[in-house]
Amino acid sequence: MKNLPIGIQSFEKLRESGFLYVDKTKEIYEMIGNGGAYFLSRPRRFGKSLLVSTMEAVFRGKKELFEGLYIYDRWRWSQQYPVVRIDWTLINHSTLAEMKISLCRYLRSVAKRYGVTLGGETAPDCFDELLTQLHEQAGEKVVVLVDEYDKPVTSHLFDDQLDDIRRAVHDFYQVMKGADEHLRFIFLTGVSKFSGLSVFSALNNLNDISLHERFASICGYTQEELEANFSEHIGSAAEHLKMTKERLLERIRYWYDGYTWDGKTSMYNPFSTLMFFYSRRFTSYWFDTGTPTFLIDIIQRRNRTDAILEPLVVSDSIFKGYNPPNMDEVPLLFQTGYLTIKQVELVGETLLYTLGAPNSEVNKAFLSCLLEAYGKYPGYQVDQLRRTMEEQIGSCDEAGFAGSLEAMVATVPYELHRADEAYYHTMMLIWMRLLGFKVQGEKSNNRGRADAVWEQPGLTVIAEIKYHAEKKVDALLSEAMAQIRKRRYYNSSIGRVILLGVAFSGKDVGCRMEQLKR
Repeated sequence: MKNLPIGIQSFEKLRESGFLYVDKTKEIYEMIGNGGAYFLSRPRRFGKSLLVSTMEAVFRGKKELFEGLYIYDRWRWSQQYPVVRIDWTLINHSTLAEMKISLCRYLRSVAKRYGVTLGGETAPDCFDELLTQLHEQAGEKVVVLVDEYDKPVTSHLFDDQLDDIRRAVHDFYQVMKGADEHLRFIFLTGVSKFSGLSVFSALNNLNDISLHERFASICGYTQEELEANFSEHIGSAAEHLKMTKERLLERIRYWYDGYTWDGKTSMYNPFSTLMFFYSRRFTSYWFDTGTPTFLIDIIQRRNRTDAILEPLVVSDSIFKGYNPPNMDEVPLLFQTGYLTIKQVELVGETLLYTLGAPNSEVNKAFLSCLLEAYGKYPGYQVDQLRRTMEEQIGSCDEAGFAGSLEAMVATVPYELHRADEAYYHTMMLIWMRLLGFKVQGEKSNNRGRADAVWEQPGLTVIAEIKYHAEKKVDALLSEAMAQIRKRRYYNSSIGRVILLGVAFSGKDVGCRMEQLKR
C-alpha cells in the first residue's frame, strides 16, 4: 500500500519516494503540446502546486520520473527548456517595500541556478533580463510557471496597501507581454481571476481553462481515479470502520465529492480525501485549514445567507473577472471553494450556472460558522444541540424544541439582538439546514407566502416566525399558527406535515408544534 502524499507538493520528491500519485499527465500533455499561455483557478489545497511542479519536471526533461504515466511515451524528452517557476508563497509580500526586495532576490536565485547574473534594480527589470538571457543561453524559449499568482493581492484585499500592491504586481506581469519572443509556454494558477492584473489585460492570448470541460479533472480526484488508485486504502479503511466498501464509498462521496467546474465532472477534494484515508475519520479537514472569517463577515454584514443556504442561478458574467475590494459575496464564495457549479444550461443565448455547496464537509462547517456568527452559539456545542433538535422535531416535542430555541438565543449578547424578524429568520434557516432539512424560504402559494418550508424525505415542516419587541410570546404564537392555517401553506405538501410557530420577544422564546391531520 503506497504512502499518502499529504503535504507533498514536489512531483520529484513524490515520485522518487514512491508516494501515491494520481496521473494527471494526460491533461498536462494536451495543454503543453502546442505551447501558449494558460490560467487555471482552483480553491486552496486543491493540487495546484503539485500540478505546477509536474509541469516543471516535464519541461526540464526528467523522463525517469514519469515511467508508467500517460506522458512517458509521448513527450520528446531530449528537448529541454529553461523554466522560471515563481512561487508567491516563497516571496515576502507583507508590505510593498518587502515585496519588491523579496521578488528581486527570488529572481536572482533562479538566475543563479542557470549561471546567469542579473543587473536590474527592480523586479520588472530583473524579470525581463532573466527571460532574455535564459533564451540566449539555452537556445530554447523559456517556460514561465506562476504558482498562486494572486497571493499578494488576496493577502491585502481589505487593507490600505491593496492599490499599491496591485500596481506593482501589474507592472511585474506586464513584462511577459513584451517578452513574447522569448517564451515557449506560460501557466498561471491562483484562487481568483482578478481584473486589473495585466496577466489578463496584457496577455491577450491567455487561455482561461478554469471552467473548460477538457480540463475539469486536472485537479482533484474523479470517482474512477479514487477507486482505482486508493483501492487498498479503501479496503483498509472499510475494515477499520467495520463498513462494507460500498457503504464506505458512499460516505466518502457524501463528505468530500461534489466539486465541479463544468457542471458534469464531479471531483473529490484531494486534501480532505487524503486526510480521511490517513485518519479514517469523517470530519472537516479542508475547511478547518482556513476558516473563511472575512467571508462570514461579508455575508453577515450584507445579510446574504441565501448565497450559502439555497442554490443560486447566475449568469456567466460572474466568472469574467473580479475587481477587489468591491467583490460580490457570490463570486468570492465560488472562487474560494465554498460554492461550486451544480448545473450549466443554455437559456436563449445566455449560459446559466446553478451554484451550491459542494458537499457535506463544506456545507456543515460553513453553516456552523454562520450560526456562531449570527447567534454566538459555541461551535463545539452545535452538533449536540443539532441532534437534540432533530429528535424533538421528529417526535413533535413542543416543549423540548422551545427549550432548545431558548438555549440557542440565550447565547446571543443582549446588544447583538436585532429588532427585526429577518435576523431570527436567518438563524432559524441556518439551524434547519444543519438539521439536514432542504430549506425553502418564503415559499409562495395562491394565498400568500410562508416564512419557511423545511423538507426531509417523508417530512415537511411549515414554519411561521414572528418577532415583536413588546407583544407577548403566546399572542405571537397564536398569530403564527392562525396564519399558517388561514393561508393553507401545507396544501401542496405530501407525507407527514408538522406545523410550527416560533415567536421571539426580546430574549423570550416560544413555539407551538402540531402534526397536521388530514
